[in-house]
Amino acid sequence: MKNFIWRHLFVPLDLKNMNLLKSRRCHLTHLTFVFIKLPALLKIILSGFILISMNACNISKKNNNSPPINEVMSQASLSEQGKKIFRFDTFGDETLWTGQLKLNEVIRSSIDPKTALAVGLKVDSEVLPASVINGIQDGSISLTNPDTTVALIKLNSIVGIIGTVESIEGKDTLTKVGVSCALCHSTVDNSFAPGIGKRLDGWANRDLNPGAIIALSPVLTAAQKLVYNSWGKGRYDPRFNQDGINGPQVIPPAYGLNGINRITSTGDGENIAYWNRYVGVTQMGGHGTFFDSRTGVNVTNGNDDLISSKLPALQAYQLSLEAPPAPANSFDTEAALRGKSIFEGAAKCTKCHSGILFTDANDRLHPSSDIVSEPEPNGVPSYASRSATKQYRTAPLRGLWQHPPYFHNGTALTLLDVVRTYNRKQLLGLKEKEISDLVEYLKSL
Repeated sequence: MKNFIWRHLFVPLDLKNMNLLKSRRCHLTHLTFVFIKLPALLKIILSGFILISMNACNISKKNNNSPPINEVMSQASLSEQGKKIFRFDTFGDETLWTGQLKLNEVIRSSIDPKTALAVGLKVDSEVLPASVINGIQDGSISLTNPDTTVALIKLNSIVGIIGTVESIEGKDTLTKVGVSCALCHSTVDNSFAPGIGKRLDGWANRDLNPGAIIALSPVLTAAQKLVYNSWGKGRYDPRFNQDGINGPQVIPPAYGLNGINRITSTGDGENIAYWNRYVGVTQMGGHGTFFDSRTGVNVTNGNDDLISSKLPALQAYQLSLEAPPAPANSFDTEAALRGKSIFEGAAKCTKCHSGILFTDANDRLHPSSDIVSEPEPNGVPSYASRSATKQYRTAPLRGLWQHPPYFHNGTALTLLDVVRTYNRKQLLGLKEKEISDLVEYLKSL
């Protein structure tokens, strides 16, 4: 009898059978025969169990708007696929970085780990074998030898750099190299050493100097290298190779985007997949097609499509990346509370930075005349004029502390510069104490 009860009555408590109560529609009449023959004490216990089971059914019915367990698991699986794509998928862009730019040759002959770290490349310490960690610590592994860089690429440890390493005449040789999304939109926590640590996906790599990396290519002209070397750390122009205008933008974070439809500074596209396709094809050189009649951009790489099928998973992973909370003791709590009142009041920030996402991007975009970060540096045309929308999106503010410099073009080096710029251009009339308090609030987001 005991085994019968456990097998037939308490099986709904088995996590593998959580939907069993639903499948039985909470009809417990099949228990009646057993119930009649049980001793009085067990009847009381069983009665309580029946009530709990029936209540659980009722709760389930009340919460029928919750996604099914299999749907949640499916989303988690999709996100996990997206994580691998984000970190390791090149979409076939070796055609550009190896076939055209010949960067594999440059890396294997002259880019040692110190040089790689100097241009902002990061190393994932969690994939390094103990022997490598020990070798770096005791100096037996050279950080001034390009062979070490090739070895690190072979381990898939250089964030965003994906290579094929083959043994040629007994020596590991980098025969192909490409890049993934993580190159610009991941960094590390420096827990092992500066530039070496655990991955932080979605964090903008403001140490990265993409232009300097591209300029290493032996096939570029001196004029082209001059442009790329002018960008500097943490900046990249995702339209230069389409319109020929040199106006680099800061690399944006890829976290805190869940619930925001317009994810780029100019609001191009209704979801992340639009921009992923644009960057994947036109900037990374991945195989596929991007076309937008608004900008006239029409690019096809290769005869195959290595991007489209991966966009849903990639987007799912990016939407799962939450903005990092401000580090402990990184702001004055009392000042931040005062700053919050200023943010919502005298500074008028909530006119645009509204709601829990601190942006009105889902409702509207803004003309250049609303933006305090223009005109662009060096007389460059408005970045918005180069985009599909010709307007700007209000930037969300979660995790703001993590990614200076600020504004789309990086013209504000600190949050203090941001507030002072708004105060001056918007004629807010804030006093220095109010400015200081507002900065502390922004640091807390």
